[in-house]
Amino acid sequence: MADDPTPEPVEVDITLALEKSEDEIAWKKAAGRKLRVHPARIKDIRLLKHSIDARQREIKVRLRLQVGVDHPLPFQEPPSVSLPQVSESSKTVIIVGSGPAGIFAALTALEKGWKPIVLERGKDASARRFDLAPILRHGTVIEDSNYCFGEGGAGTFSDGKLYTRASKRGPVRKVYEVLVAHGAPGRILIDAHPHIGSNLLPNVVKAMRETIIASGGEVRFNAKVTDFILSGDSIKGVRIGDEELLGDAVILATGHSARDIYHLLHDHKIRLEQKPFAVGVRIEHPQPLIDSLQYHYQRGLERPLLLPAASYSLATKIDDRGVHSFCMCPGGFIVPAATENDEVVVNGMSLSKRDSPFANSGMVVTVEPEDTEDFVKEYGVLAGIAYQKHLERLAKQAGGGGQVAPGQRVIDFIAAKDSSHLPETSYKPGLNPARLDELMPRAIVKRMKQGLKRFGKQMKGYLTEEANLIGFETRTSSPVRIPRDPDSLQHPEVKGLFPCGEGAGFAGGIVSAAIDGIRCAEALD
Repeated sequence: MADDPTPEPVEVDITLALEKSEDEIAWKKAAGRKLRVHPARIKDIRLLKHSIDARQREIKVRLRLQVGVDHPLPFQEPPSVSLPQVSESSKTVIIVGSGPAGIFAALTALEKGWKPIVLERGKDASARRFDLAPILRHGTVIEDSNYCFGEGGAGTFSDGKLYTRASKRGPVRKVYEVLVAHGAPGRILIDAHPHIGSNLLPNVVKAMRETIIASGGEVRFNAKVTDFILSGDSIKGVRIGDEELLGDAVILATGHSARDIYHLLHDHKIRLEQKPFAVGVRIEHPQPLIDSLQYHYQRGLERPLLLPAASYSLATKIDDRGVHSFCMCPGGFIVPAATENDEVVVNGMSLSKRDSPFANSGMVVTVEPEDTEDFVKEYGVLAGIAYQKHLERLAKQAGGGGQVAPGQRVIDFIAAKDSSHLPETSYKPGLNPARLDELMPRAIVKRMKQGLKRFGKQMKGYLTEEANLIGFETRTSSPVRIPRDPDSLQHPEVKGLFPCGEGAGFAGGIVSAAIDGIRCAEALD
């Protein structure tokens, strides 16, 4: 008689107190109760999902487990990537930009047998690190190599948050597995709100580049696209200075800060559309304050070791416009994200341990196309970019020089008064006290004040003398959409041109951009 087949593993969800959440014996007992089997029969157990529920004073941890009853679990192969080898005779796709959309588009193109040529205006991740020092120390922006431009795009130095609601739009799990296969922590496959950290991301994107090259693709740095090569209603390639580069298709994955690309498209009379975006400030608190508010303990006590630096998400609507936190960085830093020397722009980042003493988040207000009407007469469809740039130049002037940013205590912003001095900050170039409530458009200020007051009621202690507002957070998303056909994903007027990712207005974050890169490459025929 043949042996009975090994039964399939079962999955079970359990909830444990924080102090027992990493105890495998407690896992087996709780899983046994759920499955109505004695814990001794559980021969193997594997963690699939981990999330912290801190809504109540007693913090709980929710776990999804894979359980082997009476038999061990089958061996689980670690994530890996296997791609075919392409050659010079393969169809070629030119991919402009090496952010998440561009990198995942390149990997997917290889899966389809296409040769990707990735063009990045900035430098490789290792060289790019050195170009951040002049911004931090002297306030000098290297305009094609900075926190926004270079290998991996803006996401390389913005914490590496991977949480997304894009699961209905594409293969989120595949994106995570590809990142793990290239050196990202395996924990991102388990955590409910995964992140990688800006200290680890450069090595991940370098490993992905090596995979692309090993399979026959190309990645070129310091390769800024200066023009498109068009023939009739089709794109045939791009120009990089005096060099012409021809291909069978072009995926435009430049990110939302490559404003010259929008101008180039506009000059060629290629259709663009205005879209909503958001602008505001970075709000910064001491991380221990946010920990005490979110985990419900008295300020001054130590955060339990099993708890990560606390985060938050706040959102409301004021007068038909959203007011919300954006890109919250627990245990993080505020960094200068300008791409030109006549502007100040701020963004947030965290390292993998999230152990900075500060917490920061964007605090922004939605801007609809009709809100930019003062700029429409001169700038037309690019009015949103002009709106952003206006704020960035005001921040530069109010900062007083270099990348010094204007700052105001949150309570002074609400009260419409000067801040005589400012709390400590993680922002290395420094802060200059300024009236942000007078610099920003009145409609933005009015809605932000009301929104902050609501958030202060939701998180009692959020509005405090210890909190700074720092100007300005303007690069939340693109104010321009490069339209595309919903079926072919090509521009409706230009055959072979695939607008892609955040810069095209079809994504918002690392994972959604990566998914959009996959979709665009899958549409290659």
